[in-house]
Amino acid sequence: MRIVFMGTPDFAVPALVALHDAGHKIACVYTQPPSRSGRGKKLRASPVQAKAEELEFEVRHPKSLRGEEAKAEFAALDADIAVVAAYGLILPQDVLDAPTHGCLNIHASILPRWRGAAPIHRAIMAGDEETGVTIMQMEAGLDTGPMRHIVRTPIGSKTTGEMFAELGTMGAAAMVKVLSDLDAYPPIAQDDALATHAAKIDKAEAHMDWSRPASELVRHVAGLAPFPGAWFELARNGECERVKLLLAEEAEGSGTPGEVLDADFTVACGSGAIRPLRLQRAGKPAMDREEFLRGRPAQPRTILK
Repeated sequence: MRIVFMGTPDFAVPALVALHDAGHKIACVYTQPPSRSGRGKKLRASPVQAKAEELEFEVRHPKSLRGEEAKAEFAALDADIAVVAAYGLILPQDVLDAPTHGCLNIHASILPRWRGAAPIHRAIMAGDEETGVTIMQMEAGLDTGPMRHIVRTPIGSKTTGEMFAELGTMGAAAMVKVLSDLDAYPPIAQDDALATHAAKIDKAEAHMDWSRPASELVRHVAGLAPFPGAWFELARNGECERVKLLLAEEAEGSGTPGEVLDADFTVACGSGAIRPLRLQRAGKPAMDREEFLRGRPAQPRTILK
């Protein structure tokens, strides 16, 4: 098929590669414009743009697709279908209707659960036992379009970072499968009554609330790892240092929420306790608990904020 591919982060790269490897013609790749990052604030292309240029595809990164010129340029590509994976722009109806078979989205949840911007984070934080990928026929609503194919996988103790990588690969394979025979995957309407909303992660959410139960906080940490990363403040020599918590486990113990209970860095929660397994100080690489404690021994009865 002649495909327009629309995606931006690492999650979308496996799909672009898989479609190319399956013999489809990539007419053009749409992605978000380069952004400034790193210490030097240099402009960096998105992961999708970097891979597209490596494969020698035409790349476009308009700031919007609502203008008449942008719509006309998209329609002129004369695509059979558009494949969308975490692109980052809303597609107006004219764009959705331009390809012969419309636009298919690789959505990282089992729809209609977790429509919205952060489906992987929300599934882990909510304690869902499984998640997956839905190949969805796009329409104007937010992830409300009919579903063509669903694949599932258990979450277990995986972090958001681990699930992003797994679901990116699963979504790529699922999209190739659907495009091999569209008629074999007819669209099925979602049940709106079962829908939940995966709101974008707010920075304030990442602050550890030690009054919550230990089981919830373990999921909270996993759901925010590695980005944006759950965090707490550790007082030392009269100053507070912000520390990211990237992995934790439930532990035995009780006390005032946020209290360090022992030299092994067991921390009391609203009920139960957790033990950090992987942490990251500001400006430093992530490290295991043992390495972290060598430089900053845990002082029992310290209260984390």
